[in-house]
Amino acid sequence: MDLKTLRSYLLSRPGAVGEHPFGPQPLVVKVGGKIFALLSEDATPLTISLKCEPAHAQFLRDSFGAVQPGYHLNKEHWNTVTLDGSIPDDSIRAMIDDSYRLVVGGLSKAARQRLALTV
Repeated sequence: MDLKTLRSYLLSRPGAVGEHPFGPQPLVVKVGGKIFALLSEDATPLTISLKCEPAHAQFLRDSFGAVQPGYHLNKEHWNTVTLDGSIPDDSIRAMIDDSYRLVVGGLSKAARQRLALTV
């Protein structure tokens, strides 16, 4: 998956916004003010950090060499994925969708309702 496709997919999630709060890198993608993805746009190969349920995070690490504990993040709840072509694009999109759902699920009821109104 290339940078343009990845950015487009991340920002197509309902209510998603991209920011650079830490300087030029990484791109931080949020929904409802909460981070669901961090994309190192200048990395070669690209890397993306995504939130994940702890048991599933470990399953993904065991299944794919390109999935490691979150870099500079809570290693129980975050994975950093190296996009080196070893993981199918559909699996990358599924990981992004899981991260997004986890974060949306943790938003307040009012925030989820506001988000539903913008979709």
